[in-house]
Amino acid sequence: MPHAIEIQDLVKEYKPGHPILRGINLNINGTGLVAIIGPSGTGKSTLIRCINRLVDPSRGAIWFSSGGQRVNLAQLRGRALRESRRQIGMVFQEYNLVERLTVMENLLCGRLGFVGAWTAWRRKFPKEDIQHAFDLLDTVGLGSFANQRADALSGGQRQRVGIARALMQRPQLLLADEPTSSLDPKTSFEIMSLLKEQGRAQGIPVIVNIHDVELAKRYADRIIGMSGGHVVYDGNAENLSDDYLKQIYGGEDWLS
Repeated sequence: MPHAIEIQDLVKEYKPGHPILRGINLNINGTGLVAIIGPSGTGKSTLIRCINRLVDPSRGAIWFSSGGQRVNLAQLRGRALRESRRQIGMVFQEYNLVERLTVMENLLCGRLGFVGAWTAWRRKFPKEDIQHAFDLLDTVGLGSFANQRADALSGGQRQRVGIARALMQRPQLLLADEPTSSLDPKTSFEIMSLLKEQGRAQGIPVIVNIHDVELAKRYADRIIGMSGGHVVYDGNAENLSDDYLKQIYGGEDWLS
């Protein structure tokens, strides 16, 4: 079985000669939650955004396997890129909901890449999409919120909508960029649990960029530690020792 994602010598430079990612090599298998940890500015978000091409890589390859096909996301353009991105769900740090729309309308935005512009403008989505949206609202614990405006929701509720919207794509890969950074501890646990549960339920890999080391250790099947644009740790939570954490974050005062 090919890896769901295979990253080869990935480099990203926002300024020539100043790489944020310095030759990343990673293989992500077909299931499980992978947490990417590391200090601010080390390239965690850039890595996530290179995978779904919100950021264009400078060099290297990102091989994505789905439905028997294997494509290099780093080289795709136009229609081919749009078709591949439909298979990659994204959960954002700041939710990225359309505030004036209802929860149901926000979920159906996850199907915009699958229906024509005229159909979307008239909000005439297929019945199966609408039913799937209702099912997902039940799954994320918001079954009674379909007609609530997004701007009336709490942060945790918004992030649940964001997860449901990503799942509306029926993705083959789910990415989450700091999904708990604006949430209280209890809600953060719930969101990470939901991401892990849905990855298992859908049979897809989930890659989460996260600052909270304890959350990563609690929920991740695999932890990738980054520092200075390099991968310095790749393994399970049990083997993520203080020595590795010092290497990732520098210093040791914060460990006490």
